Amino acid sequence: MRVTLIHPCIGKRVGERHGLRTWQMQPLWAAAVAAQTPPGAEIRFYDDRLENVPFDEPTDLVGISLETYTARRAYQIASEYRQRGVPVVMGGIHATLCPDEVALYAESVVTGCAEGAWQELIGDLERGTLKKFYHGAHAPSDDSWRYDRSIFDAKHYLPVQLIEFGRGCRLSCEFCAVQTAFHRTYSGRPAEQVLAEVAAASSGATRNQLIFFVDDNLACEPDRLKQFLRNLIPMRVRWVGQAGINVAHDSEMLDLIVRSGCRCLLIGFESLKPTNLKEMSKPINEVRGGIEQAVRDLRRASVPVYGTFVFGFDDDLPDDFERTVAFSVEHGFLLAAFAHLMPFPGTALFRRLAAEKRLLNESWWLDPSYSYNSVAFQPLHLGPDELRRHCLASRRQFFSLSSMMRRSMAAGFHQREYWVVNLLHRVELSLRNGHPLGDQSWNKPLLHAG
Repeated sequence: MRVTLIHPCIGKRVGERHGLRTWQMQPLWAAAVAAQTPPGAEIRFYDDRLENVPFDEPTDLVGISLETYTARRAYQIASEYRQRGVPVVMGGIHATLCPDEVALYAESVVTGCAEGAWQELIGDLERGTLKKFYHGAHAPSDDSWRYDRSIFDAKHYLPVQLIEFGRGCRLSCEFCAVQTAFHRTYSGRPAEQVLAEVAAASSGATRNQLIFFVDDNLACEPDRLKQFLRNLIPMRVRWVGQAGINVAHDSEMLDLIVRSGCRCLLIGFESLKPTNLKEMSKPINEVRGGIEQAVRDLRRASVPVYGTFVFGFDDDLPDDFERTVAFSVEHGFLLAAFAHLMPFPGTALFRRLAAEKRLLNESWWLDPSYSYNSVAFQPLHLGPDELRRHCLASRRQFFSLSSMMRRSMAAGFHQREYWVVNLLHRVELSLRNGHPLGDQSWNKPLLHAG
């Protein structure tokens, strides 16, 4: 059996051969699916961001994982294979959120985690009994967290090793697609497996690789994370990750984070306004002194912070953008993101805005006129384009040379790493803005599955 796995890009402008090339890291889903494929199958993997997909290459099955931003391009790719009579299977977070939509463009849809469901699907394909839907559990079994990274050989990715410590999140943020897809559950991976993977990634030719723990919230189980960090300290690795604000209120946790080699911790502060935090269902950001106290504790512990903020809530006004940027610069954040709300399908936010008739396009991810950074809903106090322009101006202000110079003096930064990541973000500001979803040169109809 020949199996082809494809990672779709967000989109391509007319004349572009590939998608956006900044921050290209190994797509971990493909390594997980490859490891679940039965021995003897011939696996080929293509990254649509980096290379042309050889649609005419013989294959028996195509597997595509899609997010909402990559859905339109994924359907274009699926149509090319369907035109050639090749069955297409789709999975990923968008498939879990919109299974009926995805089913229009795929012979089979995998919802939830691939582990377990993929093996069943392959068996059915061999028997000629392929079903329309397969569902993987939200929590993989302890022995099924496997990855075949050999499919990434000879591809030019950043020297970053992506590793899972767990999956899911127990928070209830209104706008979050992850907690929606996982039904506010979290499953931790056995720590010994993670440590073994870290050891393999930090030895030999890859010993200087940065480790990226890709969990949406590393600190879902604080005691388990603390023990893991204690074991990580003697390994002398460099790592980055994402965690909830609760880590800032635990001095032992902050000490372990720094001593274990953390180079940057992404924390979703979301908003400086308590009314917005209440609206988004994120009360955890207000406890024990709120964001102000959390940021002071993080800075005192010398934890490099990537702070993320979201705008477009009903209490947001034009003055809030500059105040948030000033806050981020004053506290010396390593990086910061200033994004507008995105109503991802299936989320509580999407349902609320739809009920209030404030969605500008209910399927914005399929609209050929939609482009990256466009606002897909009507804010209460700002126009959609006004919200977009304020967010872009905030990013430009934060990554201005004067801001970068001022923030470079903050304690805890490794200066070479600081300037590399800040300059890359500065360059990327103009690259992503207005980028299309899907290939603009693709002028064929999307073919529905039978």
